Amino acid sequence: MGMLRVMSRRGDDRLAWDEQKIQAGDHEALAAVREAERIFEQERSKGATAFRVADGKPIQRIDKFDATAEQIVLVPRVVGG
Repeated sequence: MGMLRVMSRRGDDRLAWDEQKIQAGDHEALAAVREAERIFEQERSKGATAFRVADGKPIQRIDKFDATAEQIVLVPRVVGG
């Protein structure tokens, strides 16, 4: 199971997809992963930083969407003032 988490003022928004269902061609799972990729690209274009998070592994910064990731966390650009 994969998950995209987008940090915001409200906490975080989550979108999950099932990799096994994607491989089986499930239309809902394919739509979920396409939406996650769209959100990923949209947030990255606004300056968000993306990290791949997996239990027992070091957190890794990523620049491209990875549908096989256990969890992707997007942190918006921090603006100082």
